[in-house]
Amino acid sequence: MEKITAVIITQDEESNIGRCLESLRGVADEVVVVDSGSTDGTEAICQASGVRFEHHGWAGYSEQKNYANSLATHPWLLSMDADEALSPKLRDSLVALKEKGFDSGTVYSVNRLNNYCGQWIRHCGWYPDARVRLWYKGVAQWDGMVHEELRYSTAVRYEKLDGDLLHYSFKSFDDYARRQVHYASLAAHKAHEAGKKVSALGVWFRPGWTFFRNYILKGGFLDGHAGYVICRMSAFYTFMKYAGLRELNHLPASVQ
Repeated sequence: MEKITAVIITQDEESNIGRCLESLRGVADEVVVVDSGSTDGTEAICQASGVRFEHHGWAGYSEQKNYANSLATHPWLLSMDADEALSPKLRDSLVALKEKGFDSGTVYSVNRLNNYCGQWIRHCGWYPDARVRLWYKGVAQWDGMVHEELRYSTAVRYEKLDGDLLHYSFKSFDDYARRQVHYASLAAHKAHEAGKKVSALGVWFRPGWTFFRNYILKGGFLDGHAGYVICRMSAFYTFMKYAGLRELNHLPASVQ
Protein backbone atom coordinates (compact mmCIF):
# COMPACT_ATOMS: atom_id res chain seq x y z
CA MET A 1 0.00 0.00 0.00
CA GLU A 2 1.21 3.49 -0.89
CA LYS A 3 2.15 5.81 1.98
CA ILE A 4 1.17 9.44 2.38
CA THR A 5 2.68 12.31 4.33
CA ALA A 6 0.17 15.06 5.09
CA VAL A 7 1.85 18.47 5.29
CA ILE A 8 0.39 21.49 7.11
CA ILE A 9 1.76 24.94 7.96
CA THR A 10 0.40 26.73 11.01
CA GLN A 11 0.40 29.91 13.04
CA ASP A 12 -2.13 30.29 15.87
CA GLU A 13 -4.52 27.65 14.55
CA GLU A 14 -5.81 26.14 17.79
CA SER A 15 -9.42 26.59 16.66
CA ASN A 16 -8.83 24.60 13.47
CA ILE A 17 -5.91 22.20 13.71
CA GLY A 18 -7.60 19.53 15.84
CA ARG A 19 -10.40 19.09 13.31
CA CYS A 20 -7.88 18.91 10.46
CA LEU A 21 -5.73 16.29 12.18
CA GLU A 22 -8.71 14.16 13.19
CA SER A 23 -9.87 13.98 9.56
CA LEU A 24 -6.46 12.63 8.52
CA ARG A 25 -6.57 9.61 10.84
CA GLY A 26 -6.47 6.40 8.83
CA VAL A 27 -5.45 8.29 5.68
CA ALA A 28 -2.06 9.88 6.37
CA ASP A 29 0.81 7.62 7.43
CA GLU A 30 2.72 10.66 8.68
CA VAL A 31 1.69 14.22 9.47
CA VAL A 32 4.24 17.04 9.34
CA VAL A 33 3.25 20.38 10.87
CA VAL A 34 5.58 23.36 10.38
CA ASP A 35 4.74 26.25 12.70
CA SER A 36 5.88 29.84 12.30
CA GLY A 37 5.52 31.07 15.86
CA SER A 38 2.15 30.16 17.37
CA THR A 39 1.45 31.65 20.78
CA ASP A 40 -1.82 29.78 21.36
CA GLY A 41 -2.47 26.08 21.91
CA THR A 42 -1.55 24.92 18.39
CA GLU A 43 1.62 23.12 19.44
CA ALA A 44 0.01 21.36 22.40
CA ILE A 45 -2.83 20.06 20.21
CA CYS A 46 -0.37 18.80 17.61
CA GLN A 47 1.88 17.15 20.18
CA ALA A 48 -1.10 15.41 21.75
CA SER A 49 -2.02 14.06 18.31
CA GLY A 50 1.43 12.57 17.83
CA VAL A 51 2.34 14.47 14.68
CA ARG A 52 5.81 15.67 13.75
CA PHE A 53 5.88 19.32 14.84
CA GLU A 54 8.66 21.61 13.62
CA HIS A 55 9.39 25.30 14.17
CA HIS A 56 10.42 27.42 11.19
CA GLY A 57 10.40 31.21 10.86
CA TRP A 58 7.89 32.59 8.38
CA ALA A 59 9.32 32.58 4.86
CA GLY A 60 6.21 33.37 2.82
CA TYR A 61 3.42 31.01 1.82
CA SER A 62 5.24 29.16 -0.96
CA GLU A 63 8.62 28.83 0.73
CA GLN A 64 7.05 27.77 4.02
CA LYS A 65 5.08 25.03 2.29
CA ASN A 66 8.06 23.91 0.24
CA TYR A 67 10.16 23.64 3.40
CA ALA A 68 7.44 21.59 5.07
CA ASN A 69 7.25 19.30 2.03
CA SER A 70 11.00 18.71 2.21
CA LEU A 71 10.57 17.13 5.67
CA ALA A 72 8.22 14.40 4.44
CA THR A 73 9.60 10.86 4.68
CA HIS A 74 6.93 9.20 2.51
CA PRO A 75 6.76 9.51 -1.30
CA TRP A 76 3.27 10.99 -1.62
CA LEU A 77 2.44 14.46 -0.32
CA LEU A 78 -1.03 15.51 0.76
CA SER A 79 -1.05 19.28 1.18
CA MET A 80 -3.55 20.62 3.72
CA ASP A 81 -4.30 23.99 5.27
CA ALA A 82 -4.98 24.02 9.00
CA ASP A 83 -8.54 25.27 8.45
CA GLU A 84 -9.35 22.38 6.10
CA ALA A 85 -10.61 18.84 6.75
CA LEU A 86 -11.31 15.78 4.62
CA SER A 87 -14.99 14.99 4.10
CA PRO A 88 -15.96 11.35 4.76
CA LYS A 89 -16.33 10.73 1.01
CA LEU A 90 -12.90 12.21 0.28
CA ARG A 91 -11.39 10.07 3.05
CA ASP A 92 -12.89 6.99 1.40
CA SER A 93 -11.52 8.05 -1.99
CA LEU A 94 -8.01 8.44 -0.58
CA VAL A 95 -8.09 5.11 1.25
CA ALA A 96 -9.28 3.36 -1.92
CA LEU A 97 -6.58 5.07 -3.95
CA LYS A 98 -3.89 3.98 -1.48
CA GLU A 99 -5.06 0.38 -1.76
CA LYS A 100 -5.22 0.48 -5.56
CA GLY A 101 -1.88 2.27 -5.94
CA PHE A 102 -0.94 5.73 -7.17
CA ASP A 103 0.56 6.76 -10.49
CA SER A 104 3.68 8.89 -9.97
CA GLY A 105 2.95 10.77 -13.20
CA THR A 106 -0.51 11.80 -11.98
CA VAL A 107 -1.43 14.66 -9.66
CA TYR A 108 -4.75 14.40 -7.84
CA SER A 109 -7.17 17.25 -7.38
CA VAL A 110 -10.15 17.73 -5.10
CA ASN A 111 -13.14 20.04 -4.98
CA ARG A 112 -12.92 22.46 -2.08
CA LEU A 113 -16.17 23.42 -0.36
CA ASN A 114 -15.85 26.72 1.49
CA ASN A 115 -17.67 27.69 4.66
CA TYR A 116 -18.56 31.31 5.40
CA CYS A 117 -19.81 32.05 8.94
CA GLY A 118 -21.21 28.54 9.32
CA GLN A 119 -22.79 28.30 5.84
CA TRP A 120 -21.47 26.12 3.02
CA ILE A 121 -21.18 28.22 -0.14
CA ARG A 122 -21.91 26.43 -3.42
CA HIS A 123 -22.00 29.42 -5.76
CA CYS A 124 -20.35 32.90 -5.94
CA GLY A 125 -17.46 31.34 -7.87
CA TRP A 126 -16.44 29.54 -4.65
CA TYR A 127 -17.37 26.02 -5.75
CA PRO A 128 -16.10 23.60 -6.97
CA ASP A 129 -12.81 25.50 -6.40
CA ALA A 130 -10.76 22.49 -7.62
CA ARG A 131 -7.24 22.26 -6.16
CA VAL A 132 -4.38 19.81 -6.70
CA ARG A 133 -3.50 18.51 -3.25
CA LEU A 134 -1.84 15.11 -3.75
CA TRP A 135 1.31 14.45 -5.76
CA TYR A 136 4.52 12.44 -5.84
CA LYS A 137 7.32 14.13 -3.91
CA GLY A 138 9.62 16.08 -6.21
CA VAL A 139 7.09 16.47 -9.01
CA ALA A 140 5.84 19.88 -7.87
CA GLN A 141 6.86 22.96 -5.89
CA TRP A 142 4.81 25.84 -4.62
CA ASP A 143 5.38 29.22 -6.24
CA GLY A 144 3.92 32.68 -5.70
CA MET A 145 3.66 35.28 -2.94
CA VAL A 146 -0.13 35.02 -2.51
CA HIS A 147 -2.61 32.45 -3.82
CA GLU A 148 0.38 30.21 -4.33
CA GLU A 149 0.34 27.78 -7.26
CA LEU A 150 2.07 24.49 -8.01
CA ARG A 151 4.84 24.43 -10.61
CA TYR A 152 5.62 21.03 -12.08
CA SER A 153 9.07 19.68 -12.91
CA THR A 154 7.66 17.32 -15.54
CA ALA A 155 4.54 16.71 -17.59
CA VAL A 156 1.70 15.41 -15.40
CA ARG A 157 -1.76 13.94 -15.76
CA TYR A 158 -4.67 15.13 -13.68
CA GLU A 159 -7.24 13.02 -11.86
CA LYS A 160 -10.15 14.28 -9.76
CA LEU A 161 -10.94 12.49 -6.50
CA ASP A 162 -14.51 12.07 -5.27
CA GLY A 163 -15.49 13.99 -2.17
CA ASP A 164 -14.92 17.52 -0.91
CA LEU A 165 -12.10 19.18 0.96
CA LEU A 166 -14.00 21.11 3.63
CA HIS A 167 -12.60 24.61 4.08
CA TYR A 168 -13.68 26.43 7.24
CA SER A 169 -12.51 29.67 5.75
CA PHE A 170 -14.16 32.63 7.50
CA LYS A 171 -15.70 32.63 10.97
CA SER A 172 -16.94 36.24 10.86
CA PHE A 173 -17.41 39.16 8.51
CA ASP A 174 -14.56 41.01 10.25
CA ASP A 175 -12.24 38.06 9.65
CA TYR A 176 -13.25 37.95 5.98
CA ALA A 177 -12.85 41.70 5.45
CA ARG A 178 -9.47 41.82 7.18
CA ARG A 179 -8.08 39.02 5.07
CA GLN A 180 -9.46 40.50 1.84
CA VAL A 181 -7.59 43.74 2.52
CA HIS A 182 -4.40 41.80 3.29
CA TYR A 183 -4.63 39.60 0.20
CA ALA A 184 -5.50 42.55 -2.05
CA SER A 185 -2.34 44.35 -0.95
CA LEU A 186 -0.21 41.27 -1.64
CA ALA A 187 -1.88 40.77 -5.02
CA ALA A 188 -1.28 44.40 -5.99
CA HIS A 189 2.43 44.11 -5.25
CA LYS A 190 2.66 40.82 -7.13
CA ALA A 191 0.96 42.34 -10.20
CA HIS A 192 3.22 45.39 -10.03
CA GLU A 193 6.34 43.23 -9.85
CA ALA A 194 5.10 41.38 -12.93
CA GLY A 195 4.93 44.70 -14.80
CA LYS A 196 1.14 44.92 -14.99
CA LYS A 197 -0.66 48.25 -15.41
CA VAL A 198 -4.22 49.38 -14.84
CA SER A 199 -6.06 52.49 -15.98
CA ALA A 200 -8.25 54.69 -13.78
CA LEU A 201 -11.26 53.38 -15.71
CA GLY A 202 -10.14 49.80 -15.00
CA VAL A 203 -9.97 50.49 -11.26
CA TRP A 204 -13.67 51.42 -11.28
CA PHE A 205 -14.93 49.01 -13.96
CA ARG A 206 -13.42 45.77 -12.69
CA PRO A 207 -15.18 45.68 -9.27
CA GLY A 208 -18.59 46.08 -10.91
CA TRP A 209 -17.88 43.29 -13.36
CA THR A 210 -16.64 41.08 -10.50
CA PHE A 211 -19.90 41.56 -8.60
CA PHE A 212 -22.07 40.93 -11.67
CA ARG A 213 -20.12 37.81 -12.65
CA ASN A 214 -20.15 36.24 -9.19
CA TYR A 215 -23.64 37.27 -8.05
CA ILE A 216 -25.57 36.84 -11.31
CA LEU A 217 -23.60 34.66 -13.73
CA LYS A 218 -22.19 32.33 -11.05
CA GLY A 219 -25.37 32.21 -9.00
CA GLY A 220 -24.23 33.98 -5.85
CA PHE A 221 -27.83 35.06 -5.23
CA LEU A 222 -28.68 31.38 -4.62
CA ASP A 223 -26.55 31.49 -1.43
CA GLY A 224 -28.87 34.09 0.09
CA HIS A 225 -27.56 36.93 2.23
CA ALA A 226 -24.16 35.25 2.62
CA GLY A 227 -23.85 35.11 -1.16
CA TYR A 228 -24.59 38.83 -1.43
CA VAL A 229 -21.98 39.68 1.21
CA ILE A 230 -19.36 37.46 -0.42
CA CYS A 231 -19.95 38.94 -3.87
CA ARG A 232 -19.80 42.50 -2.50
CA MET A 233 -16.56 41.70 -0.69
CA SER A 234 -15.11 40.10 -3.83
CA ALA A 235 -15.83 43.35 -5.63
CA PHE A 236 -14.19 45.26 -2.79
CA TYR A 237 -11.12 43.00 -3.00
CA THR A 238 -10.92 43.70 -6.73
CA PHE A 239 -11.12 47.46 -6.15
CA MET A 240 -8.43 47.36 -3.44
CA LYS A 241 -6.14 45.24 -5.61
CA TYR A 242 -6.33 47.47 -8.66
CA ALA A 243 -6.38 50.74 -6.74
CA GLY A 244 -3.22 49.52 -5.00
CA LEU A 245 -1.67 48.52 -8.32
CA ARG A 246 -2.43 51.90 -9.86
CA GLU A 247 -0.89 53.65 -6.87
CA LEU A 248 2.25 51.51 -7.18
CA ASN A 249 2.39 52.23 -10.91
CA HIS A 250 2.66 55.95 -10.16
CA LEU A 251 5.05 55.84 -7.22
CA PRO A 252 8.73 56.71 -7.81
CA ALA A 253 10.85 53.55 -7.86
CA SER A 254 12.75 54.77 -4.78
CA VAL A 255 9.67 54.48 -2.53
CA GLN A 256 8.08 51.28 -3.87
